[in-house]
Amino acid sequence: MAVVYAVVNQKGGVGKTTTTVNLAAYLATFGKKILLIDIDPQSNASVGLGINRSTIVRCLYDVLIEGMPAEEVITSSSISNLDVLPSTPKLAGAEVELVGLEPRETRLKEALAPIKEKYDIILFDCPPSLSLLTVNALTTADEVIIPIQCEYYALEGISQLTHTLELVRESLNPQLKIRGIVLTMFDPRTLLSAQVAEETRKYFGSKVFKTVIPRNIRLAEAPSFGQPIIFYDPGSKGAEAYENLCREVLDDGHF
Repeated sequence: MAVVYAVVNQKGGVGKTTTTVNLAAYLATFGKKILLIDIDPQSNASVGLGINRSTIVRCLYDVLIEGMPAEEVITSSSISNLDVLPSTPKLAGAEVELVGLEPRETRLKEALAPIKEKYDIILFDCPPSLSLLTVNALTTADEVIIPIQCEYYALEGISQLTHTLELVRESLNPQLKIRGIVLTMFDPRTLLSAQVAEETRKYFGSKVFKTVIPRNIRLAEAPSFGQPIIFYDPGSKGAEAYENLCREVLDDGHF
């Protein structure tokens, strides 16, 4: 049975998709059977794995709203062991349409139930908002991974996210846990990065992963080539960081 992780932060630009894509790629190369589900209508995770948006005929919208079986929408990536349930901008309409559907918070959970046995790990790349799409991901997930960028205002809004997690635990998913906080875009040349890292560790304690993801031009370039960093530049500092983060994620008693 798959362990399900939601990579979530309602702030945009925190390295959420970069983290999801690169974790998925490394986990797959470590021999785990992975399903990445792109829940963001921007479909950046799909594109980051080399999937051409214009060629996607069916996406997560068809699963959530039209009731299509997930296995009919899932596609193989170019990476062995890594499948993708893609997104397109059409998914933006699901936000409104979910409101009128029952049960609207658990449609994703119900859709994935028949296929969870096929995978070791399922990763959700959530949209940068605390929306019904995000709530569906949190209702389905076992644990959440929260990227926080080492920049000004990094911790702003985290209290809102943790409040949302509490509400989901109380009413929809009592087993939901925080797997860890990932510090991203760390620049060792700046005092600000060090201060944000210190404040985050003070706030979350041992929940913060030891691995810190650096600000790295190769990480920024890789999505435009449709490649995770492990294939785009495996010798870069960004690649080294995500490989280490992957090992930390695996070291959690599930595997």
